[in-house]
Formats: sequence, structure tokens, C-alpha cells
Amino acid sequence: MTSRFLTLADVTEVLNISSTQAYALVRSGELPAIQVGGRGQWRVEASELEGYIQRMYAETRAKIDGGVPHD
Repeated sequence: MTSRFLTLADVTEVLNISSTQAYALVRSGELPAIQVGGRGQWRVEASELEGYIQRMYAETRAKIDGGVPHD
């Protein structure tokens, strides 16, 4: 069974970024996440990570196309 939620370590692996960068994305709200458990560990829903990736593709296309966003 595929897990609904990912750890920040999972996010760093998928995006190939540092743990500091992943934490910054979550803390800024750019990548929606929740805190769970007594230690408040961050979890990112897999669908939210996919949505973030799609938004980044759209932003990149818009920059390349001179600011014209695509659907």
C-alpha cells in the first residue's frame, strides 16, 4: 500500500533538495503540510507534493514563455 503521507526526508529525496530547503518550503506554506505526534513531526500528503511539483512546472513554463501561464 502506498502511504498517503510523506516525511520531510521523503520530500527531500523526491525533489532532490536539502532538508533545510524542504523545511523552508513547509514553514513558508509553499508546500502544505501538517504536524503530527507528540514531537510535531511534519508530514506532507503525497497529493500536495504532486500539486507543488505541477505548480513549479507551470511557473517555469511561464518564465520561459515570457510570463504567459499555461493550464
